[in-house]
Amino acid sequence: MSTLNSSTPSPTTFILIGIPGLEDEHIWISIPFCFMYLMAVVGNCTILFIIKAEPSLHEPMHLFLCMLSVTDLVLSSSTVPKMLSIFWFSARQTNFGACLTQMFFIHSFSAMESGFFLAMAYDRYVAICHPLQHATALSNGIIAKITLAVVARGVVLFSPHPFLVSSLPFCRTNVISHSYCEFMALVKLACADTTARKAYSLTIASLAGFSDIILIALSYVMILRSVFSLPSKEARLKSLGTCSSHICVILVFYTPAFFSFLTHRFGHVAPHVHILVANLYLVFPPMMNPIIYGVRTKGIRQRVLKACGFQHT
Repeated sequence: MSTLNSSTPSPTTFILIGIPGLEDEHIWISIPFCFMYLMAVVGNCTILFIIKAEPSLHEPMHLFLCMLSVTDLVLSSSTVPKMLSIFWFSARQTNFGACLTQMFFIHSFSAMESGFFLAMAYDRYVAICHPLQHATALSNGIIAKITLAVVARGVVLFSPHPFLVSSLPFCRTNVISHSYCEFMALVKLACADTTARKAYSLTIASLAGFSDIILIALSYVMILRSVFSLPSKEARLKSLGTCSSHICVILVFYTPAFFSFLTHRFGHVAPHVHILVANLYLVFPPMMNPIIYGVRTKGIRQRVLKACGFQHT
């Protein structure tokens, strides 16, 4: 283990372990992660291309889906290439500044992804509960303002993180027991009291995440009330069908996110299990989101089938 003496409190580089305890299996672990990353890049780029090329898809839900795809591409691309270089080439060393930058991208874009899920839930609420107001409530100008608010929230809430870490003294070790630079993994290395910093990070993350989930849940309570008041079973099923893709991607995103949060808060999970789930959190949702929407959204599905030659013009 690399150690630091007291005269060098701030390291110029950090060493990323990968998945502690599973170093001998890194090459095998890399195979599914590489596959998922490639699928995420191809899938999200396909979503962006199809929605841009098809004017009939220039609707609020699909525009928010574009924002989600961009967020997924940034989130996965800021972590997985370095992760794979650790697994394949043992390229564990990372520059201090690059480590802080990666940490900022991970936390801020995770918050943005959660925010776009909330925006998509709001779109479904207006479309189903107030369909006559949908065009005015979600005009292009309002969509742009919502997008700006989601991005600004992610940046503002988590921009302090790099400064909170860079001001810490690291005089014990520069070895991070993780596959990427994550806030909690970094502050654990400091030889100073980090209670306030940990409390800030957990509070900000939990407030952002739980507030989004509560508002999403409230929107779906109102959606369900509206749907079950519809006169025909066919109308109810059609309305619920428009929400199914959104519900699926929410579950895919929040399940590993809350597992990771709870292990930080309460512990009692083997380190390699926690790191594996944390890695999946950054690559599995970006892979699944375009698949779920591609399969369940008629307009996107038809364009993909047509591009692949399975549909006649």
